Formats: sequence, structure tokens, C-alpha cells
Amino acid sequence: MNPHQLPQVMVATARQRRLRDVLQTITGGIAQCPNTVLTRIWLIEPDALCDVCGNQDDASGNTRSLHLVASAGAPHDPQADYSRLDGTFHRFPMGERKIGRVATTGEPLWLAGLRGDEEWIAYPAWFTSEGVRTFAAHPLIYRDEILGVLALFDRGLLNAEAFEWLRMFADYAAVSIANARAFDEITLLRTRLEEENLYLREEVTAALGMGEFVGTSQALQHVLRQVQLVAPTDAAVLITGESGTGKELVARAIHDRSPRKSRALIKVNCSAVPDALFESEFFGHVKGAFTGALADRPGRFEVADRGTLFLDEIGEVPLAMQAKLLRVLQEGEFERVGDLRTRSVNVRIVAATNRDLKREVEAGRFREDLYYRLSVFPLHIPPLRERREDIPKLALHFVAQSAQRINRRGPRVTQAVLSQLAAHDWLGNVRELQNVIERAVILSQGNALRIPLQSSPARSIPSSPSLPAVRLSTREDLKRQERESITQALRLTKGRIFGVGGAAGLLGMKPTTLASRIKALGIKRR
Repeated sequence: MNPHQLPQVMVATARQRRLRDVLQTITGGIAQCPNTVLTRIWLIEPDALCDVCGNQDDASGNTRSLHLVASAGAPHDPQADYSRLDGTFHRFPMGERKIGRVATTGEPLWLAGLRGDEEWIAYPAWFTSEGVRTFAAHPLIYRDEILGVLALFDRGLLNAEAFEWLRMFADYAAVSIANARAFDEITLLRTRLEEENLYLREEVTAALGMGEFVGTSQALQHVLRQVQLVAPTDAAVLITGESGTGKELVARAIHDRSPRKSRALIKVNCSAVPDALFESEFFGHVKGAFTGALADRPGRFEVADRGTLFLDEIGEVPLAMQAKLLRVLQEGEFERVGDLRTRSVNVRIVAATNRDLKREVEAGRFREDLYYRLSVFPLHIPPLRERREDIPKLALHFVAQSAQRINRRGPRVTQAVLSQLAAHDWLGNVRELQNVIERAVILSQGNALRIPLQSSPARSIPSSPSLPAVRLSTREDLKRQERESITQALRLTKGRIFGVGGAAGLLGMKPTTLASRIKALGIKRR
């Protein structure tokens, strides 16, 4: 063995992480040195954990022995396989034979000038045929713990310098083995943790019955918990969120988990109903009630009796219709258009909007009492850009869904594409993502998925060119206007501030306030 080749083996070993690769690199590197016949590594481990010994009937989980874990060499016989691990010398009990004694004592062994007929040699013929002249063994010690033994059978006569080099290499090998074991343990624990997390997520999903929702973000889990809380009740729910966030999906989940699930979920898109037909759409009509009413027709409230009525885009309901809607929500009673008969219904309302109804109330476009009646349980769905961790899962879900719909093999999705999708703002939210994915699946033709995305347009408030330009008053302008107003008031009251008909009364100010303003502005009373 040429000891000057060992640093190269050390460098090659440092590139490996997995324990099996580290062991094979060590023995394979030494085997390439001149005159090396065979090099082997035994590690101390329980018999039951060994792949070879663990299958034997007499294997005990408490017995620790030396087990052959790596072997390499350069035999004279081309038919010989020196990489086998399950041979006669696979296992050494601690303290038995020379390998076992090195592992027990922690002392190295150096036997040079061998003839092949020594008493301790188990197969003298093998020593003779391979020309083995030196046997060396070093304990693999890491932090005062003996991990195993590194052994070398060499055709040359190893001198003291080469034996010392082998000792340093054995110390380095022990550190590499310990690090690789730690890395394997971390990898195993990470894999086990991922499996446990996946199992727990599946358990939570099954327990909540939310299998139709894709994603594990905290924002989505909060929505699911709210759905689980409100679904068993009859409380009115107001679902808010931007367009495309899945408000209808949440409404369906609330209905499916409610006591009304055996009845129908009736949906009304309020933005698609003409203003003149809202009352007929909601409450129905009788024959002849208006032109075109050729037969009696029940409204959506009547059809949804004992079920759930989903009012999508509730902010689009005209103000005049909101009073009638409020009545049926409060009293559970209504009349069809053109009918005098009062009908009763038992309907749960789930409404949705992408508007800010509070601002609509402040602007006078939405009744405050109706707003509070609808928002007994408000539920907000965050936009997709606020739960970006769900985007890769949604994308993979839509890829599989689209491929199945068009009866085509799903394209390969790279991590780069998933990262690209997660970085996009998706102003159209889940609906936009679904449409983009479906188009990309069609264009992929079975190849890797490619999604050219344009940068999201910045959200801005559109300017109105029809509005007149407004000149802003400066602080000096305001002072001048105030001085002129006070001066005019004093002129009209002939300098009188207090009392009935005084300047303070004309300006709607307290007399003391007016007096201080006169002084501050430097106005002289005449």
C-alpha cells in the first residue's frame, strides 16, 4: 500500500454523505493502492439490525457484534468477489479472534513479514496464493467510542510510517462514518416526520370532512375550522373575498355539513338578475302577474324551503328589493308577484360578495339592517397571494384534473414551474390559476408543463376624466377666508360679538372662541 494515496481517498470520502457511500469509498480507495489484497470494515451493531444476521433464527436484538459492512480488494483470481459481505467472516463476536480483540481493546494490530503458516491464520492457502505479507488492523474511534475495525491485507511489507498513515486515515474514516450515520438518521427522521405530518393532515381532513379543499396553509385551515363551527347551526353566513377565491365552494361545504344537507342548495347569482325581475326570481309569480307570466312559477325561496339558499354577489341587489328581502329573512314570509296569499318558508341564507358591504352601507347603497341580518357569522376567504404555500398543491391538483378531463396523460411538472406559479400574484385567484393550468395542460401535449406568465398589473384606482379639476386651498387661503368671514360678521353686527344677534351667533361659534380668533388674526373692531 502506498500511504501517499490516502489523502486522495480522504478527499473522495468527504464528498459522500450516505453511510453506504462513505464505507464503499473508503474500502474502494484503499483497494486501488498498490500491493493491496483486501481491505474491510466491520462495525459494531446489534445482530438483529444486521441485514445478514437479522434473518437468522439465533439473532438477538441485545447482542452486539462486529458485522462486515464494506469490502474491496484486488484478487489474483479474476473469479473471486472481494465485495461480498455475507461470507464466513461476516460476523465477529466482541473479543474473539484478532478483529474482535482490536474492537474490544481499542489497540491497533500490525503484523508484517507473514509466511502464511502462522497458527492464527484460518486459511493459510489463501494467504499463500494471494501473497499476503502484512496484516494491519486499526480501531475506528470517534469521541472515545469504538465504532468498528478497519483491516488491511497487503502483499508488501508495511513500515512504521505506512502504519502510522493508516492510523490517521482510520481516525478520519471514523469521523466520516459518524457524520454519515448522523446524516442518515436525520434523513430517516425527516422522512418519518413528513409521513407523520401527511398522515395527520389526512386524519384532520377526514375528521373535518374537507377533502374538496386543496391546501394546508394556516389561512385555509382557519377557514375550514370556521366552516366546521358554523355548519351545524342555522346562522346566516356572509362569505367575503375577492373574485375567484372559492366562495361558492365554501357555501357548498357549509350546506353539506349542515342538518339541511338532505335538501337542496339553491344558488342565485344576484349580479345576473335584471332589476325588474328580482322580486319574481326570489319570490315567484302567478299567471298573468306581468307580461310574459304565462304560468305560476315558484321563486328561489320557495324552492329552497328547508334547505339552503346561496345568494352570490348579494351586494348587487337593488336597494328597493332589499327591504322585501329583509322581511322574508326576519319573518320567513313572502307573497308571489301578483298573489295575495302569504307563504311561509324555512330557509338558511348563505350570502357572498366581493364588495365591502360596510362601505356600501356608509354610502347608502346597502341597508344597514339587512347587512347585520346577513352577517351573523362573517367568514372571509383570503386571496391566493396571501396563502402562496397552497399554490403548488393547487397547481398539481388542477393538472391532474385537467388531464383527466381531456383524457390525456398529465404533463411533467418541474419544481421551477411550481416556484414560478407560487411567486405570481394571481389577481383572479383560484379561478385564474385553474384556467391558466388547464390551458397549459392542453398546450403541453404530454410534454413538460410550461406556463408563460406575465407580470401582474398593479392595482390602481382608475381616474375619471369627467371630474372637474379641484383647486386645493393653502393655509394662507384658509386664514384669509376666515378673516373675511369674521370681518363681514362684525360689520353686520356693528362689532357686537356676544348675545342675541351677535357675530358669534351668525358664524355658529362660541363667543369666547370667536374672540380668540379675532385676536389671533389681528382683526380690529370698529
